[in-house]
Amino acid sequence: MNAKKKKGASTIRDVAAESGFSPATVSIVLNNAPLSRYIQATTKERIVKAARKLGYQPNQLARSLRSRRNNTIGLVVFDITDPYCTPILRGIENSLYQSSYVSILADAHNELTRFERYLEMLLERRVEAMIVVANWTLVDINLLADLEKRNIPTVVIGRELEKDTINSIMVDNESGGRIALQHLYSLQHRKIAFVRGPSMVVDSPIRWAGINSYAQTVGLPIDPKLVIELPDRKEPNSGFEGGYRAVEELLRRKKPFSAVLAFDDMTALGVMRGLTERGIRVPDQCSVIGFDDVAPAALAIPALTTVRQPMEAMGSLAVEIVVESLSSDLRPGEISVVHRKMAPELVVRESTRAAGTIRATPALGDD
Repeated sequence: MNAKKKKGASTIRDVAAESGFSPATVSIVLNNAPLSRYIQATTKERIVKAARKLGYQPNQLARSLRSRRNNTIGLVVFDITDPYCTPILRGIENSLYQSSYVSILADAHNELTRFERYLEMLLERRVEAMIVVANWTLVDINLLADLEKRNIPTVVIGRELEKDTINSIMVDNESGGRIALQHLYSLQHRKIAFVRGPSMVVDSPIRWAGINSYAQTVGLPIDPKLVIELPDRKEPNSGFEGGYRAVEELLRRKKPFSAVLAFDDMTALGVMRGLTERGIRVPDQCSVIGFDDVAPAALAIPALTTVRQPMEAMGSLAVEIVVESLSSDLRPGEISVVHRKMAPELVVRESTRAAGTIRATPALGDD
């Protein structure tokens, strides 16, 4: 996330690196923002000392232009009912508050035309930056062309972009797929069923690539008859129904399995419901693992083992990127665009157990 800067010129980011505080905190202190009164005197002293050491001088022209700013960020979510969005929004709102910015929130309801109209409306209200919490709907990145033309700092969360004008943040899905399978393999599971994500979801092939990569590394064969692909969907919670139906199909195929690796948590919760209704105990007779770590995962009985996305941190990072862009003395185009992959984390709960403790059941087939 290193910025390209003019020779001899220091930026907010440089002061942040020198002082050890975030660009948002540095911006609050050096601009004497209202929230600076809540920042400890020792923190302020370190930041000011770092600024002096680096010879940081705010660009007066940039400052005069910023005097007309409204400290408003446009925030578009494709589906606010998606449990994936909630912690991301919390991270965004917390960081915006600390940076003395406020958001205008718009829910696109998974409709591209609605998303496009919201962009127009937010631009009419002269928002200073945009944060987009994306899902499978964001297939046409050209919808963000107006933001590029107007040099509005933009961050897309949940998609890996290759554009050199729009920032992006996402979890390392391939690593997450490997972590999930590695966990089951370490518990001695060898007959594992997989519920893949819908083909239209860009995360699906990436996570599957991670799963296949680990399987090849340890020589674990993946039985095609134990692989179910979820149908394409628009509603985020439809994964629950998909997981439930996947259990029906797996049992119909009469292939034994001791664990299920699901595309995401809602799918995994549907799998657990399907298994439980058929008298198959989780994890006594079948382990289940999900992906995301949405709020319901920890509340399920048994609590769901999952691969956690650092969703709140992703939201906070998005704010850090746009605040730094808005606080920078550099012109648009001089600031490096950020494409960040966040590391996933295995969260072990009650839904997975060593294969040796699983008692045989006719419902899972016979060896």
